[in-house]
Amino acid sequence: MIEFLKNLGIGIATAFQGVPMTLFVTIIAVICGLLIGFLIAFMRMSRFKPLNVIAMVYTDILRGTPLLVQVLIFAYGIPALIQSMGIQFKWPTLLIPAIICCTLNSSAYMGEIVRSGLQAIDIGQREAAASLGMTHSQAQRLIVIPQAVRIILPPLGNEFVTMIKETAILSYVAIEEITLKGALLAAKTFEFFTAYGGVAIVYLIFTIPLSKFVLYLEKRLDVDSK
Repeated sequence: MIEFLKNLGIGIATAFQGVPMTLFVTIIAVICGLLIGFLIAFMRMSRFKPLNVIAMVYTDILRGTPLLVQVLIFAYGIPALIQSMGIQFKWPTLLIPAIICCTLNSSAYMGEIVRSGLQAIDIGQREAAASLGMTHSQAQRLIVIPQAVRIILPPLGNEFVTMIKETAILSYVAIEEITLKGALLAAKTFEFFTAYGGVAIVYLIFTIPLSKFVLYLEKRLDVDSK
């Protein structure tokens, strides 16, 4: 039992070494994904049909294919395709396609989150803003978006928690995040249960408190229940 706990402790400590990389990728993906998500949401809501179609296809492709497949295409497929054209190309580091894929994947979900938040604002408020002489952009910036942010904060938090777990996929392209650290330890010691158990515990240390905080935030911001 003591040996088991000792190995589990080593597994947890080793997995923690991958936390900085996991959080680094997650934070960049969620922030950049949110910015792109706003653009996608406005395109989806646009009356200009081509923009609407582009945003819809973008969202469907990224949400309809696994993140793992997207990462493999960017990390290995795109360089191979470019090299087949006679052009020498190699990513300086596989961290670049990893961040790109996580950002794009997150933006597809963020776009739907933002769109639902914007559409939840009563149209009467837009009409009131127009009656006060505000332009459409002013109404969006000063009236609609501030209220929509309040609505999208809880699902935004859920997306952050989800992305923390999704970064485990990056172990397939040798990004040393939490999961790969555990896999390397398991391959070295053959203590598979304690190595991967340590990985699971480290994920839980982050995801459970964050999930509880998101739930608390959702209750605090639930205007309808007040």
